[in-house]
Amino acid sequence: MITWQWSAFDELDAATLCAVLAARQDIFVLEQQCLYADIDGNDQRAYHLIGRREGTQQLVAYLRCFGPGDKYPEAALGRVLTVSSMRGLGIGRLLMAEGIRRVAQHFPGSAIRISAQEHLIRFYGGFGFHRVSDTYLEDGIPHIEMLRE
Repeated sequence: MITWQWSAFDELDAATLCAVLAARQDIFVLEQQCLYADIDGNDQRAYHLIGRREGTQQLVAYLRCFGPGDKYPEAALGRVLTVSSMRGLGIGRLLMAEGIRRVAQHFPGSAIRISAQEHLIRFYGGFGFHRVSDTYLEDGIPHIEMLRE
């Protein structure tokens, strides 16, 4: 159903990078109505997990991953998204499971930190993440930091 691509920034072709940035803009800037600089200068040091509908180039899910020490002492996952037309099909769960698997493969033994939208506590809790911060506003949306040890 989904094929996964795990790439360093320099391994992304132009079409894939454009698809990633368009999906992030559609969801985080337009859908969530957050005026912020999504292109933040961090993509170049991140790994990118891209989920495509099998047999097509259609991007359906995405997250970016930082190695331990690149953003936090632990590995970090962020910009987690499923395109709106594919929600409700369990793709977000597949994406998180694959992201956690890739962290374990590339950064063995590392905990994983996320900055989660507060309404997704239960979703991330289902993957073993627990709350490690008070609520804070990020781009006008309540967030918390969560850790998976």
